[in-house]
Amino acid sequence: MKVGFRDMAQMEEWHGTPQHPHELIHHRCIGWRKEPGASPYRWEFAEQGRDFDVAVNPQLTTNDMGVMVCTACAGGGISFGMEETFLPYLARGELVTLLDEWLPTFPGFYLYFPSRKYLAPKLRAFIDHVKM
Repeated sequence: MKVGFRDMAQMEEWHGTPQHPHELIHHRCIGWRKEPGASPYRWEFAEQGRDFDVAVNPQLTTNDMGVMVCTACAGGGISFGMEETFLPYLARGELVTLLDEWLPTFPGFYLYFPSRKYLAPKLRAFIDHVKM
């Protein structure tokens, strides 16, 4: 996960650069939620191996990561999401990262299935593909 922001000078104008995740509640943030009516996603962090989350007060909430990143690139606020989503923008200098030392390590994706013994061929092919 990464926390990204566009313009450091603009951030300093708002409330300064956050030094702790709890300071994000004082900043303009871009929220994400899965579906209408659902609560906005709580941003996840870690301190000394202990995970915690922060309920930011988003100025804008979307269910589209592309909208979230484009809004951050346009200076609309701080965004939070999977690192892969931000990589091209970070590489071009359109976004910078924040609070890297507070980000939890991502253990990876898991795939659970009932049994190896009687797997449908399509499921077996999918599992083999994912394991690559």
